[in-house]
Amino acid sequence: MEHIETDAAPSFDGLPIGQATKHGNSIYLAQSPRDPETGEVVSHDPGEQTEQIFENIEAILSAADSSCEEIVKATVYVTDIDDLGAVNEVYGEYVGEPFPARCAVEVDNLAGDIKVEIDIVAAA
Repeated sequence: MEHIETDAAPSFDGLPIGQATKHGNSIYLAQSPRDPETGEVVSHDPGEQTEQIFENIEAILSAADSSCEEIVKATVYVTDIDDLGAVNEVYGEYVGEPFPARCAVEVDNLAGDIKVEIDIVAAA
């Protein structure tokens, strides 16, 4: 098992959270819409949050010698299911066809002012 870390994505100093784990031929990661330089949530807009999430995901997958083209499973968490349209628009820009398996889950709350969080499994 290998832990993947890059300065091009936010770190979670002081928290028991890693950026990604590579095990065998799979990479596991979850991302929130935090700016890598400041650690702050980038926006209140779910589309802009999704954009930052995928910028972070791309950086981490690149550090693991992978890419968004290698995503095989995604779970999208939203605090308002009505935001899913904005999320889907950005999601489709980063994850092309054929689309991987995915589910979307509405949750009561995410840490901070986060409206979207995404976890993925990608091929290494």
